[in-house]
Amino acid sequence: MGSHFNIHLGATSGHCARGSGFGGKALDTIILADWLSTRLDRTLAEPVYRQLLDLMQQAILTGQLASGTKLPSSRTLAGDLGIARNTVLHVYDQLTAEGYVTSTTGSGTYVADTAPSDGAASRKKQEPVDEPPRKPCIISKRGERLIAQAGVSPKQWGAFMPGVPDVAEFPSRTWSRLQSRLWKRASPELLTYAPGGGYRPLRRALSDYLRVARSVKCTPDQIIITTGIHQSIDLSVRLLTDTGDRAWVEEPCYWGVRSVLQSSGLTLVPVPVDDEGLNPTARDMTAPPRIALVTPSHQYPLGMVMSLARRRALLEFARQHGVWIIEDDYDSEFRYGSRPLSSLQGLDDSGQTIYVGSLGKMLFPGLRMGYMVVPDNLVDTFRTGIAELYREGQLMQQAVLTEFILDGHLTSHVRRMRGLYGERRELLINAINARFGDTLAVRGDEAGLHFVLELPRGANDVAIADDALANGVVTRPLVNYYVNRDAALRGLMLGYACVPNHEIAPAFGKLAGVIERALTAVEVTS
Repeated sequence: MGSHFNIHLGATSGHCARGSGFGGKALDTIILADWLSTRLDRTLAEPVYRQLLDLMQQAILTGQLASGTKLPSSRTLAGDLGIARNTVLHVYDQLTAEGYVTSTTGSGTYVADTAPSDGAASRKKQEPVDEPPRKPCIISKRGERLIAQAGVSPKQWGAFMPGVPDVAEFPSRTWSRLQSRLWKRASPELLTYAPGGGYRPLRRALSDYLRVARSVKCTPDQIIITTGIHQSIDLSVRLLTDTGDRAWVEEPCYWGVRSVLQSSGLTLVPVPVDDEGLNPTARDMTAPPRIALVTPSHQYPLGMVMSLARRRALLEFARQHGVWIIEDDYDSEFRYGSRPLSSLQGLDDSGQTIYVGSLGKMLFPGLRMGYMVVPDNLVDTFRTGIAELYREGQLMQQAVLTEFILDGHLTSHVRRMRGLYGERRELLINAINARFGDTLAVRGDEAGLHFVLELPRGANDVAIADDALANGVVTRPLVNYYVNRDAALRGLMLGYACVPNHEIAPAFGKLAGVIERALTAVEVTS
């Protein structure tokens, strides 16, 4: 039956899975149709065309169908396999298009030579035979540092994940209604790439909101819509710095921002903070950085507010030395017991401050939308830069957000969530006091979505966080936010925003047990 042709096989043994080889002992020839028919499975959902193509590609790549082998005609192979000729023709056409075979009218179809070039082979032969094989470089040194220092958590929800709002409380029906209304009359302008800077009605709405809520001095033209804090800082670094430039970061600071700066090739200079915020030393002042990244309204992660004197000193230092200040105002809308504080940017008369914020904390993180307010002389540069680097879109989402803001839903949602988060903050503090009294201090609880539970200096907060995760509770060790870990405070970051009220006390009970075991061990060893 069928047509015979030569196939060169490497020596193999044992039974092989479909498509992995011919199995059995080495042979010099074999009937292609017989080999294929035993491997085609017509009961699978995968089409016969796809199976046949995969089998022949693998046979060619492994050398089982050697270069120069003439394939049977489509009519012959189709008859031998009991399938439609068109199926074989489509497979041959695809093999030809991808370079596996060559076809000549009147001559037939032949397996192409797909082996590496002679030059590559000769270079391999010239390598010393006694040289050990080189370990392949999978990622760059910069990539290795990024992955080694990564702080991202495999779990992004629940007690006590810091920095995460309660997305279950988001008014999704309102959002869905606004979105449906816009989709019904969707214009082409909302379905294409975003113009430089983003959807203008949203920029206008945000400028009005920021002037009132955060005392930011801006016009709609100064606002650039981004995907969040990370992209805002990444764009600023790409446009304003060069590799090797110095960057001041607060010590401690948010690990995600630190990773963005380091990946850009900047030299990080950790500047300590105290109760008044950023506190550069005389040595720091003698070598001005290119940029300084600060969280003045609610220092991340410790929670203090930068004093007015320090703000004015930083702005004057930036003016004198041409330092760009990036003000990260990540969750200042949630302040308990007092009104949100004015921005640092609102005090800047020299145009050295870039104000960045995110809507993820106010609404929901999956929205992936943030904004930056840039000085007038940088507007055109940043508009061009974001369009050139990222090809922004999501105009429909930006339009929905615009309606959400203009209809008053943003301010009412923030007001409601501020009250709810305030309740959860109190519940968690009460649970801490009931278990530990005043032996463990809470700091940075005046604002935001988390606070820090301080631990004794000898405590291993990394081990405690790992043990807590194994018991179903998420927390972040404070030491991971420091560049210089030897001088780091020890503590746990506790987020309370995304924990339902009734779950706070039981969840902290689990964490408290982990803490007590760890502190007992410290006392024994000391």
